[in-house]
Amino acid sequence: MPATRSSAPSAAPTALPLLGGKKSSYRERVADALRAALIAGELRAGEVYSAPTLAARFGVSATPVREAMLDLAKEGLVDTVPNKGFRVTAVSEKQLDEYTHIRSLIEIPTTVRLATTADPVSLEALRPAAREIVTAAAAGDLVAYVEADIRFHLGLLALAGNAHLVEVVGDLRKRSRLYGLNALVEAGRLQDSAEEHLELLDALVDRDPEAVRRVMTRHLGHVRGLWAAH
Repeated sequence: MPATRSSAPSAAPTALPLLGGKKSSYRERVADALRAALIAGELRAGEVYSAPTLAARFGVSATPVREAMLDLAKEGLVDTVPNKGFRVTAVSEKQLDEYTHIRSLIEIPTTVRLATTADPVSLEALRPAAREIVTAAAAGDLVAYVEADIRFHLGLLALAGNAHLVEVVGDLRKRSRLYGLNALVEAGRLQDSAEEHLELLDALVDRDPEAVRRVMTRHLGHVRGLWAAH
């Protein structure tokens, strides 16, 4: 059984990202940051993490972390380990392939349609989030990177006017794992991938469906390519 992470790490605490949208509680902010850390691979499958350890890592108190992790347990992202903490749920390669396949079936055609249907003002409203992704990539802040990435893509899909579609993609994104992000940061390559969000937005504003399709196909390809390597 993997060892419990019971002592605070020596690294400086990871600050909670400045989240967009309306969050009804601090607990939700903490849960969002923990999800992002899980997706980015900063919280590893099979590892057991205590609430105090995670609280020290994120520079917050243990109570909202414990509550947030219980929320993640309800989503199936972690399992509770009595008297120890929470174990990150393992996801198989087959599951990740299936999640990415479903996402491609939904996200690519939906985003392509937005090139001819989305209001340019609404598209431009997403540019700050796209820039946040680039800034987080340059800083090597994976939690902020994943948070802004989710906010950008779900905000973009929301312009299609189908709330159920956004919910499905949001759930698939929560279950994804992007273990290769750290290696990309170390190699100085994550910023190139981050800038694809600005490229995508420019293609949408230019009303160029084929350019949108090319960027989205390439971008989603990273999920099981560049971003996935352990």
